[in-house]
Amino acid sequence: MAEDSELWDVICDRPFVFMKTISESAAIVPKTRKEYNDVDRKAIEKNFRANNILICGIGPNEYNRISACQSDNEIWEALQTTHEGTTQVKHSKINMLTNEYELSG
Repeated sequence: MAEDSELWDVICDRPFVFMKTISESAAIVPKTRKEYNDVDRKAIEKNFRANNILICGIGPNEYNRISACQSDNEIWEALQTTHEGTTQVKHSKINMLTNEYELSG
């Protein structure tokens, strides 16, 4: 169950990106793949598993919509927007249904 929760966190919150601090300039930059440790590799594996779950769970038409997405979070947001609409669309639907209900009652 905890693993499922962690995969869901990757999908909703963004993928893991590992950073390091360069001591000379105190700048924070992404690690290279060669610099990953075992903990980083396990987290990267979660990124790949979450991505695989999303891609395997959709049909060919949906795949065309998300094929250009770079992360699991982008895939999830694209699917959410496609099927639920943007926040503005949701508010418009609520207002329309509210008006329809008020007129019928």
